[in-house]
Amino acid sequence: MAKEKPGINIAFVGHVDHGKSTTIGRLMFDSGNLPEQELEKLRKLAVEKGKAGFEFAYVMDRFKEERERGVTIDLAYQKIITPKREVTIIDAPGHKDFVKNMITGASQADAAFLVVAAQEGVQPQTKEHLWLLKTMGVGEICILINKMDTVNFKEDAFNKVKEDLSALLKTAGFKPDTMTFIAASGFKGDNVFKKSENMAWYKGPTVYEQLDLFKDAEKPNNLPLRMPLQDVYDITGIGTVPVGKIITGVMKIGQKVVVLPGRSGTGINGEVRSIEAHHEQMQEASSGDNVGINIRGVGKKDAARGDVVCDVAKPAKIVEEFTAQIAVIDHPTVIAKGYTPVFHVHTAQVPCQFIELIEVTRGGEKTANPDFLKTGDVAKVKIKPIGNLVLETNADNPHMSRFAIRDAGKTVGAGVCVDLKAKVI
Repeated sequence: MAKEKPGINIAFVGHVDHGKSTTIGRLMFDSGNLPEQELEKLRKLAVEKGKAGFEFAYVMDRFKEERERGVTIDLAYQKIITPKREVTIIDAPGHKDFVKNMITGASQADAAFLVVAAQEGVQPQTKEHLWLLKTMGVGEICILINKMDTVNFKEDAFNKVKEDLSALLKTAGFKPDTMTFIAASGFKGDNVFKKSENMAWYKGPTVYEQLDLFKDAEKPNNLPLRMPLQDVYDITGIGTVPVGKIITGVMKIGQKVVVLPGRSGTGINGEVRSIEAHHEQMQEASSGDNVGINIRGVGKKDAARGDVVCDVAKPAKIVEEFTAQIAVIDHPTVIAKGYTPVFHVHTAQVPCQFIELIEVTRGGEKTANPDFLKTGDVAKVKIKPIGNLVLETNADNPHMSRFAIRDAGKTVGAGVCVDLKAKVI
């Protein structure tokens, strides 16, 4: 069945408790995508759990543990049909323990809302999320200044947060003058689906209108097929179903593919037997589609999260070592040769070692072979994965070249692969 409307994936990201889930729940309900009886059920549940007022958040926070803690842990997806598009909304966790899921979410998004509460303003996590969105190549970001009800819908409170954020956006290489800032209250519903009566001073779009104002998702269908796996399920009657987002290229039934690195570490060949999206069978899927597939020759133990399904004629590389351009976002001390943090690349997480510091730009000055790197540095480095990592250079496939660097529960840096040496298999 052909898609009626073009699809776009939009992530909601931001600091914990800044109202992301509530805003999405409100958007679903006010736009008619969440039936009244469903909301009533969630409302009762919220009261039972002593979390009255959390019912909108519960739309996204489906997991029991999240309901009890009131924190979004995993990624949740919802669909909204707008006049122009079919929107898949990704609610990405703001809690710092859950940044790795947030990275996966950002890597699947075409556009994002960065949610910032009007009263709390910019938080450490806000800064981290901005850098991640930038590194993960999320093209367009709209700033949602939420919880305007907590500052009496005052314009000067909105402008203050807008000013602080604009300074931060510039440091991450964004142009605030070209970005949209929305004043809203997810809890009360102001400027989410309906225009607010409390903020006559605000002339911009509502959150719902903004869904159609983002640029169309870029479709890199001309590049070879790449589908990083988010998960692998075993489904009765179908068999093994790897699930993920096709980030480049086109996938067709009968196509010969290879899953890299696969359990063997050298790739597993197969043939696409079925493709399904939102419970509908498809003959083909292209970049931007979140799909579940069945591959002849690939069983449950052969593939895992972080593997990449590639066209067998043009596979990606499993890398021996690679050269990268990185930004050190936040490191408590210094990074020297031998440092081995975890690299988050598409959906994979692989420990990698810094084997050479080639050059650093610090305070506008370039220095070759520095002894160390510190917060704020931009550097060129050589990296060796400890384990199998599928990666491409920015020139070959920018969508497969970006990564975030994490250590001890936080994002240390982010970067892009500029050159690589493939493993000899």
